[in-house]
Amino acid sequence: MSVTARTARPQKAAMLVAQRIMRDVITDRMEPGDLLLPERTMLEKYQTGRGTLREALRLLEFQGVIALKPGPRGGPVLRDPDSTHLASTLVLLMQFQKAPFRSIVEVRTALEPMISRLAAERMSDESLADLGATIGRMRDHLDRQDLFLEANKRFHDIIAWSSGNPLFGYIVDSLLGIMDGTVIGIDYPRPRRVAILKAHDEIHQALRDRDPARAEDRMRDHIHAYVRYAEKKFPEVLDEVIRWDRMMG
Repeated sequence: MSVTARTARPQKAAMLVAQRIMRDVITDRMEPGDLLLPERTMLEKYQTGRGTLREALRLLEFQGVIALKPGPRGGPVLRDPDSTHLASTLVLLMQFQKAPFRSIVEVRTALEPMISRLAAERMSDESLADLGATIGRMRDHLDRQDLFLEANKRFHDIIAWSSGNPLFGYIVDSLLGIMDGTVIGIDYPRPRRVAILKAHDEIHQALRDRDPARAEDRMRDHIHAYVRYAEKKFPEVLDEVIRWDRMMG
């Protein structure tokens, strides 16, 4: 038997055990924070070896689905996974494909107007209030680009999750760290930040009025203005490939 065959089988077995664990998590309606079964119980339940089980748990930990809590009362704890792992994978795949930053811009242009339309129909009053708070933070930090852009990211994140479609939420959430382009050199002087704030005000008003068409139009205008700014001031950046180590460092 080759070395490749010997190493592939345990990995496949671990993946199958990981899949069975997740099926049981769903069947048992477990919630984030719940402890999974003790190791001894899982060994018996899944009829597997300790090494395979631990590899299965490491796979789930790597995906952000569980955390391994230390101590005598510890063990695998179910988590509410975020988009961190998706973000890492997307950037790595983009680097392999030599996909430029322009690819991110095209995704935003295609998705965010539709997301805003859905959010106008489905957004809760609580999320609307949170959205308004991000605009307040942006206004308070017009002279601090770092804090201004953090609030800007939160603005787009709230709208994405308010679309009622978790896939949109995860996609936008995973792109938040790179979609403003600052990681590869795009800068936002105060006049540009003022324009962004005005656009966010208009989008917020359309969402508050529960006007899907206007929300979609205002978001499209906002993204197009961003594209025009990037093409005029940072044309070389749009064609730059985002490196995985730069993004995740």
